[in-house]
Amino acid sequence: MPVNPGGAWVREQRRGPRRRRAWITGALAALVAGLLAVNILLGSYTVTIPDFLGMLGGETIPGASFIVMENKLPQAVLGLLAGASFGVAGAIFQSMLRNPLASPDIIGISYGASATAVAAIVLFGVGGTGVSVAAMAGALAVALLITWLARGRGGTGLILIGIGAAAFMQAAVTFLLSRADISNAQDILVWLTGSLNSADWNKVAILAVALAVLLPFAGLGARDLRGLALGEDTAAGLGFNVPRARLLLTVLGVLLAALPTAAAGPISFVAFLSGPIAKRLNAGAPSLPLAALVGAAIVLAGNFAAVNAIPGTSLPVGVVTGALGAPFLLWLLISSNRTNQGG
Repeated sequence: MPVNPGGAWVREQRRGPRRRRAWITGALAALVAGLLAVNILLGSYTVTIPDFLGMLGGETIPGASFIVMENKLPQAVLGLLAGASFGVAGAIFQSMLRNPLASPDIIGISYGASATAVAAIVLFGVGGTGVSVAAMAGALAVALLITWLARGRGGTGLILIGIGAAAFMQAAVTFLLSRADISNAQDILVWLTGSLNSADWNKVAILAVALAVLLPFAGLGARDLRGLALGEDTAAGLGFNVPRARLLLTVLGVLLAALPTAAAGPISFVAFLSGPIAKRLNAGAPSLPLAALVGAAIVLAGNFAAVNAIPGTSLPVGVVTGALGAPFLLWLLISSNRTNQGG
């Protein structure tokens, strides 16, 4: 049979990126698993692996069972789920609008959830699940508002309007804080920076079920997302239904940002950081699975640092992620302006 060296070279060129992506995915998955174990087993209260496995099997160890099974484990699992959800949401908006500034925590969606949650607590005395429902409603309302205001202005217009909406929501939260009762301070704190300290199995179950429903749709929408990442005109020329794809991806991205916000508050900059890091690891191509793993790793690492940074004090995880994200935002704004790509 004739030898076709050209065809073999093409096949090898195609396999190379796939192998690299598989290695990176495996390494990130191992990192996330390691950070999950670190959050559960180490810290101010340590537990051995045999004891942990025994507790998973139903064994009761006085003191340790409550700390691990009702505190550390739900915190770690909620951090894993919330980080993955934020990461996918950020990657969807950044790829769809072709701008790294277009993440839910920059364009006001997360702040919309915070403002409505704080309003529900301060003005109406709502608690528990009602606050989470209010947060989701606020995120959806802000997303609809900025989309309507930015119609016909393109992605840059939406980002600018979203940044304005975020500033307005922050001002609203500040005003509500001045009217708040001191007894609500702990509840309100979660909606300012995001925290896993109030994690419980109910929140974990709700978020897990929601992600089990939404993430398959994200996988189905990945092809449309790759098309939109080329630009709307190019995507339309390739046969994509651009209006329908934008609508479905916007709804999906808002839900994936609102759900973890309702469970853990607006954990700062996770959605903003995950997409660009995953893109850099994937040789410049957007990847929703890698963004999910990067988001989970950021939240888990940030939570371990927040809980153990100051002995005797458990900081909100959003304080750590905010400290990581703020310098990256400044660098991105400077570098974008230099290349005339700033939003």
